[in-house]
Amino acid sequence: MADNTTLADKIAALKREKNAVILAHYYTRPEVQQVADFIGDSLALSQAAAATDADIILFAGVYFMAETAKVLSPGKKVLIPDPAAGCSLADSCSAADFRRFRERYPDHKVVAYVNTSVEVKALTDICCTSSNAVKIIRALEGQKILFAPDRNLGDYLKRVTGRDDIVLWDGACHVHEKFSLEKILELKREHPDAKVLAHPECKKPVLLAADFVGSTAAIIDYVGSDGGKKYIIVTESGILFELQEKYPEIDFIPAPPTDSTCGCNDCEYMKLVTLPKIYDALVNESPEVVIGEEVRRRAEGSIRNMLDMSK
Repeated sequence: MADNTTLADKIAALKREKNAVILAHYYTRPEVQQVADFIGDSLALSQAAAATDADIILFAGVYFMAETAKVLSPGKKVLIPDPAAGCSLADSCSAADFRRFRERYPDHKVVAYVNTSVEVKALTDICCTSSNAVKIIRALEGQKILFAPDRNLGDYLKRVTGRDDIVLWDGACHVHEKFSLEKILELKREHPDAKVLAHPECKKPVLLAADFVGSTAAIIDYVGSDGGKKYIIVTESGILFELQEKYPEIDFIPAPPTDSTCGCNDCEYMKLVTLPKIYDALVNESPEVVIGEEVRRRAEGSIRNMLDMSK
């Protein structure tokens, strides 16, 4: 703890010296969230990146998030503490493959989850996050839709909106795919007073067993308004830090994955972001996210469309 405290102090000093801001996702390590200036889900972080007046944005998250920050703030230096912090969902949808897939549906509006590379966003009409996806799909009434890359979120959107004309890309998040329905039901039997809160990237059987389905931010908000005392949390375990910070009197139970050797589900990519890497990135102002202007400009259109529709 002493080492982390010392490093946190050094990071704070560097932020002041360099007019830098740290944006962190809820899925990062607790000590990373503690040094962040803003913590949120993908939508909130996109909005924060667009609004900041800092000279340097250090993105404590995965690579596509840092790319989004650079797209929205091309004049700022955007740092990623570990470029290896990728995303299984984004990796499931290459730009070359997606371009060919899109060409098969020329009359469809392309809606892509923000968990995609900047090159895929450049092929997209409107981006979305799990926070605003339902709203965006409902706003496109009367238009055929191609949705990528998460098949589980896409299937959820079809059920919630009643749309059967949505074509889905066949991708998935390795974290949310691993949750075990059987183990969640077992937890529910052990804790009958606990509500099940699940992220919409989970498989359909898990979502049907949930009392509430929503984004990370929506799950946090739901706990604050629901009045319950115990919840089974079915998303990446990093969210538990924010939940416990906000609601210390409530009991949160992480849902286990299929692999019984672990009691929770971690995103190994998010956990690559550490305090030493953040410190080094601020000292060296590297690794920096660099995007070609043509791709950046085309991707910006799809992200700005999302932000405008989320107001």
